[in-house]
Amino acid sequence: MPPGNDVGMIPEAATLPVAKVPGPGPARPTHVRYIVLGLTIAAYMITYIDRVVISSAVPSIQKEFGFSIVTMGWILSSFQWAYAIFQIPGGWLGDRIGPRRALTLIVTWWSLFTCATVLAWSAASMALIRFLFGMGEAGAFPIATRSLSRWMLPTERGLAQGATHAGSRLGGALTPALVVLIIAHYGWRTAFVCCGSLGLIWAAVWYWYYRNTPDEHKSVNSGEREQIRSALELARGSKSTQSVPWKRILRSRQMWILSAMYFCYAYNLSVYLVWFPKYLNDHRGFNLQRMGFYASLLLLAGTVGDIFGGCVSDFWAKKSHDLRKARRLVGAAGFLVSALAMVPACLTKDSMTCVWLSCVAIFALESTVGVSWAITLDIGGDSAGSVCSVMNTCGNLGGAIGSALSAYLVVMYGWSAPFLLMAGLSVVGTVLYLRINANQRLLTV
Repeated sequence: MPPGNDVGMIPEAATLPVAKVPGPGPARPTHVRYIVLGLTIAAYMITYIDRVVISSAVPSIQKEFGFSIVTMGWILSSFQWAYAIFQIPGGWLGDRIGPRRALTLIVTWWSLFTCATVLAWSAASMALIRFLFGMGEAGAFPIATRSLSRWMLPTERGLAQGATHAGSRLGGALTPALVVLIIAHYGWRTAFVCCGSLGLIWAAVWYWYYRNTPDEHKSVNSGEREQIRSALELARGSKSTQSVPWKRILRSRQMWILSAMYFCYAYNLSVYLVWFPKYLNDHRGFNLQRMGFYASLLLLAGTVGDIFGGCVSDFWAKKSHDLRKARRLVGAAGFLVSALAMVPACLTKDSMTCVWLSCVAIFALESTVGVSWAITLDIGGDSAGSVCSVMNTCGNLGGAIGSALSAYLVVMYGWSAPFLLMAGLSVVGTVLYLRINANQRLLTV
């Protein structure tokens, strides 16, 4: 008998099942994209800290320089004009050189000019500094939106945009109370230097940590990389820059409906940001400390609205699989509720009733903004920076007009006039939102 065939021995050729050693499973995805989102939220916070600081300092600046309300209106609107004019160049810059370098550059720029506000010696010099400051901030939201386009999943876009804009409003909400405190102890110039310094620190951290795509980031593992790639349908190794299809963007009817809607939104928001502290101080009789507190309360309500609108829209989209309705109806409802709250807020004789109704109005208005910016990602894809820059250009033309026009309306018709006009624009925004289709990508139709 051949060796190995003894009784009780297992033949060499016997076919028995072979136990397989389990191989390594798919890597559990990391969550680097949420750190990227957190840094982007911080950038949004700083944009509003730096732009709102002057609104709280208006009474002190007017007292020192003797500026009239109309002169102050033109100084404040100089930021908005630059912000509007340089939206498209800013979005183009982000699409061309990538958000890592672009955001580092522009945040450093506007932070330096925030600090430089203390050097102003006249209305013209202050307006020029604010214009240069606006040039830098103009690219912030388009480039920041572009920075998330290759990181966030489509089902996270409403939440991400709501969170980033909530961060901006939170920064704006904290600023009035803090700035009033700084002004009371150290003067208005110290407030500008403190706020400008935050942006310089952020720019250094952003350049060190952020990368234009998940493939370029060493901390992203294969699980998260594949999760993002499959969701966004991006080819590995695709370039972070591309030729921007401006003709197709600018010829899109939907692009202009979206932009007109955002004109209405940004006009209204600008009046709240620029003039509400002065309104409380001048018309409602609040002292400097109460002015700071209730101006902060208003923007806190807006912060909640940002998160609420984005979350509701994303939840609706996941449950119904109807992105068009999920974006459209949330935005339209926000504008309508805002209009209904603005009218009694400005007409009531009770100051606290005015404050609470204004909080409702800004909450509802802000519930639209995360949805609006999510739509730019939905329809813009890799050209989201350029798409949202067009939308934001039209929006900030509205903001620039609102900042200056409101001063004239106050002088000619009183403080109720600007808010009644804003209510009318909110109704127009409602109608426009009902015509937006987030399923219709601009670059494939």
